[in-house]
Order: sequence, then C-alpha cells, then structure tokens
Amino acid sequence: MAHKSSLHIVGTGTIKLIGSSGRIKAYEKVSNLITTAGDLYYVTRAAAAVAPATPADATKMTGMKLGTSATTPTKSGAGAALVLYKTGSNVSFSGSYPTVTSIGADLGYRLTYYSTWGPGVATDTALSEAVIVNDSSVNATTTAANTIARITFTAINKQAGDTLSISWAHDFLGA
Repeated sequence: MAHKSSLHIVGTGTIKLIGSSGRIKAYEKVSNLITTAGDLYYVTRAAAAVAPATPADATKMTGMKLGTSATTPTKSGAGAALVLYKTGSNVSFSGSYPTVTSIGADLGYRLTYYSTWGPGVATDTALSEAVIVNDSSVNATTTAANTIARITFTAINKQAGDTLSISWAHDFLGA
C-alpha cells in the first residue's frame, strides 16, 4: 500500500496597537487566508530551486500594506487583494524578517513575516485589512496577483502617536 503524504499551510497572525504611552491599546489574534497567488508563490519558489530544470522564480515578497475594508478574504477575486487601500501604508518587512523556525521535531516549519507602522504612518480611524505583497515600495493598492495572504480584523483607530505591528505565521505542516 502506498503511503499518503499531505502538505498543509496554515496562516495565523497577531495585530498589536501600542499607544504613545507604551500601553497596548489593541491586540487581536487572527487567521489569515493564503490566496491562490500565495499557493502559486510557494510552489514556484520551491520549484525554482531544483536543478536541472530550474524554472523561473516568483517575484519575492517585500512587505505589507493596510486598508479599511471588512470584505471577507477569498482565495481569488476581489477578496484576495486590498479592497480599500490606506494611502502611505506600504511598508517593508521589519529587520531580519521573514524568519524560518522549526515548530517541533517532525511537526513542520513556521515562516514568520513582521512589519511595523510607526507614529505618523498610516494614521486612520478604521484600519481593518492587511496584505503581504511583492510591491511594498509602491504607494498604491495591490492586485490579487501580487498578494500572497490577506487578513481582516476588528477596526483599529491608529492615532498619530501610535505604533501598529502585524506578525503573520505561515505554518508548513507535512505528514
């Protein structure tokens, strides 16, 4: 009998808003949807590393963007990209991110993305969506083709002195 193997990618994340006083004003754990473009991204990145064929690599992810829509995330179509882009919310990943860590012996690996919007950046009374994109240098909305994951969360009022951080974990679980 042949052994069946499967691979699952599970997305989770945290949203944290810290006020100018250093006090946590909002904290939420969320599930994020890895889009159809995200599935293709991970497969293409893996295939590009294999010789002798070495097919073309995908454009690497560069950061995150924020928006103000509560539209439910979807694998493809309108819900797979930012619905209402927040001007000036395009940021690169922080420091040494993304990172890869073991979840535990024979359990899988976690790929973590992390970005921060400091004081004066992306100030808005109703931030409620975020995406991981390959065009974070562009101060404009992003298409679904450039978006590997999208989340929606309880609307956040990010004031001028606040800092917002979003951490995403994509867990690769093989069995």
